[in-house]
Amino acid sequence: MRGWLYHHPYVNYAIQRVLLFFVTLWGALTLAFFFFRLIPGDPISAYVASLESSGAYGTQVGQEIIDHYKEAFGLQGNLFQQYVRYLQQVLISHDLGPALMNFPTPAQVLIVRALPWTVGLLGLSVIFSWCVGVVIGGLVAWRRNSRGSQFITNLAVTFSNVPNYFIALFLVFIFAYRLDWLPPTAAYDPHYDPGWNLDFIMSVIQHGTLPAASLVFIFLCRDTLSTRMLTVTTLGEDYLTYADAKGLPQRQILTQYALRNCILPQVTAVAIQLGFIFNGAVILERVFNYPGLGNLLIQAIGQLDYNTIQGIITFSIVGVLTANLIIDLMLPFIDPRIKVGQ
Repeated sequence: MRGWLYHHPYVNYAIQRVLLFFVTLWGALTLAFFFFRLIPGDPISAYVASLESSGAYGTQVGQEIIDHYKEAFGLQGNLFQQYVRYLQQVLISHDLGPALMNFPTPAQVLIVRALPWTVGLLGLSVIFSWCVGVVIGGLVAWRRNSRGSQFITNLAVTFSNVPNYFIALFLVFIFAYRLDWLPPTAAYDPHYDPGWNLDFIMSVIQHGTLPAASLVFIFLCRDTLSTRMLTVTTLGEDYLTYADAKGLPQRQILTQYALRNCILPQVTAVAIQLGFIFNGAVILERVFNYPGLGNLLIQAIGQLDYNTIQGIITFSIVGVLTANLIIDLMLPFIDPRIKVGQ
């Protein structure tokens, strides 16, 4: 077997990456479980107290009812027993348990409802800003001594580290309250029924323009700077000088020689960014009251809803690790400079 793997280095490489994926996944899920279990507070007592105050129970809640809720939410027994039960539910049964914030609805139902909004908002923003940022970054690096390139570079440096919620508040103030062009909150107009109809789709686009613009602006600045930095480092290479000496057009030298080598690290970066979309844009979604994973995570933390919190964290961990695994498996094919097994 060892000799066969030696003569098939890519298979050996892929097996190592997949094993590393599962080990990292187990470690990340374990850390997330114990971290949230160590947060002070008793979510069951708070939930039962809210039921008592709302009149759901006519008399004081007994210990049997409390034990029933603890068992339903996976909080029965010591910490190790809860951990074993959690791994069984997530890895074997694929069940996150009921959501405390909307009992008895399963936590995965709430996550699946919020997931399309986050994926649509962040996914499209990341892809669009990456495509435009690579083009602008390459042109800025190629014409780095011109005034326009210097202005764009300074603008990108200035706004690349600005929090996206600050840009969001600025856009809301201008386009929602001053000009009254776009709605400031929500994902769609509640007067429309969700579905694949033109009115609802146009409402979703209208409501998603401001949060998407907030993300695109920041991502665009960062992608522009990273592409410019990678392109500038290649401009003095011998193969570019040789291509120029052959009399090739400048556009061809930029696209087929300079950007072609710079695009590979950017592919890795955009894959990792796409993996992080399962985190949700937490503060941004809260600012716009957008029904994505970030907004759901804040609500779940406020109520110590362990199942929903860990479900969102699990989606995020799996998304990031899967994105890294896919890139690791693809790199030997898209980058000939990588020698598998060496």
